[in-house]
Amino acid sequence: MSRRDYFDDQAAPMATRIVPAVTAFVQDERGFLLLERRSDNGRWGMPGGAQEIGENISQTVVREVAEETGIIVEVTGLVGVFTDPGHVIEFSDGEVRQEFSLCFRAQPVAGEIQVSSESFEVRWVHPDELEALDMSPTTRRRISEGLKGSHRPLIS
Repeated sequence: MSRRDYFDDQAAPMATRIVPAVTAFVQDERGFLLLERRSDNGRWGMPGGAQEIGENISQTVVREVAEETGIIVEVTGLVGVFTDPGHVIEFSDGEVRQEFSLCFRAQPVAGEIQVSSESFEVRWVHPDELEALDMSPTTRRRISEGLKGSHRPLIS
């Protein structure tokens, strides 16, 4: 399924749903970030996705990271809560969501990088490389907050 993101765009369709979703700010011992080039929009981002019935939100983080990257993580904290009503996501099946993303801090504990049906590429990225990657403004904001290393989550 493909998607199109709108950012403060008057032409954006009206959102009809808010779905709890997560992203994972995963850093290894070198400070590199786990990123994927997503198959739904071709841009770089952190692994993540929607919570499923029957799982708690930490389980969502662990499942999504493993499914999308092959890396098993342990959740260690919260980067922030991102709920910008100006960020609207339109999916090819007709669903239109307003952003609601909990960005968690996590560390790798096992696994090896593998590409999934949800990604074209997965790799560890040095923070100095981030500027050159094509990613959405909301992803850049989450990464920026994560790199600050604050133990106090951003609520926006």
